[in-house]
Amino acid sequence: MPSPPGGFEVPLWRALTVFRLASLAYVCALAVRDADRYAHPYAVGALILLMIAWTGATAIGYARPAWRRWPLLLADLGVVMAIVLATPWVVGRTALTHGVPTLGVAWMAGPVLAWAVSGGRRRGTVAALLVAGADLATRERIGQSSFTGVILMLLAGVVVGHVARLAVSAEERLQRAVELEAATRERERLARDIHDSVLQVLALVQRRGADLPGEAGELARLAGEQEVALRALIAGAGPAASLPDGGEAVDLRTLLGRYASAAVALSAPATPVPLPRRVAGELAAATGAALDNVGRHAGGRAWVLIEDEGATVTVSIRDEGPGIPDGRLDEAAAQGRLGVTQSIRGRVADMGGTVRIVSAPEAGTEIELSVPRSTR
Repeated sequence: MPSPPGGFEVPLWRALTVFRLASLAYVCALAVRDADRYAHPYAVGALILLMIAWTGATAIGYARPAWRRWPLLLADLGVVMAIVLATPWVVGRTALTHGVPTLGVAWMAGPVLAWAVSGGRRRGTVAALLVAGADLATRERIGQSSFTGVILMLLAGVVVGHVARLAVSAEERLQRAVELEAATRERERLARDIHDSVLQVLALVQRRGADLPGEAGELARLAGEQEVALRALIAGAGPAASLPDGGEAVDLRTLLGRYASAAVALSAPATPVPLPRRVAGELAAATGAALDNVGRHAGGRAWVLIEDEGATVTVSIRDEGPGIPDGRLDEAAAQGRLGVTQSIRGRVADMGGTVRIVSAPEAGTEIELSVPRSTR
């Protein structure tokens, strides 16, 4: 079943809550240790109570997807920055100069991680810069140790943001895969039901009425056309697939399916025949040009066969016409009629493929188009 929205992000939000609780416990331990060194210990206690309350509020708020919006994110950042900026007064400049940690320490990274989980690397970087700027503003002297904390916070924002975006992308891909699987199963179920009923009836009408005169013959012809159209419909068109090099691929069966009709029978593998979009488009165009020639010169029926041979894909177009006389293609090219030369051979040659034409008088014609799966 599909995963709930934001399902892959839930562990990140839970980890954020754990981090804030652990960092809060660390702050409390430091406050107990350094209580006698603070300039205003009671104010420090009040701020720690505020930090405890705000940690609980964010834990509840971020646990609800509907609340992970700008109001809570901005409030989170504002509260933490206010506490950080209050450090010089409640802790005291003297204590800070003698090495007493700032009041926020690790706890102030909470909103940085929250922004990173909610919006990715850029948002996490912005939050890290703001919190780091507030932290640096509390120090009289900025040394190497000060910048170490800034760098660590920036790294946390970038890394956590990147992981969050990867989680979102993985969830979207999983959702599409689940939807595709469900659609494929439903299409297969419908195809079985239709094949066992409607398609068989249409095929029977077409066979029985093909030789009948008048309206009966016309109804048989229409039944044959609807059978072909319905077969193409229930075959469906798979989504674009990704090639190993990251390029986009399309299913050749889908492109050639548009040529199927009562006069053109299409036979294809049961599984998709993915090709780069340009290769598939040019091969389909060459096939269409070959079928146009069949319609103009041969008439009758034509058969199209798709063969996936791994490294190459072959499309064969066969008709039952009078055939092509010897030298006819060269004569047509000399007269400027370049249908076969340009529309078929030219297209296939541009893709590094080959064209083979087999024809004999009164024996029909077969055109075989073979192209490599990759043209590079």
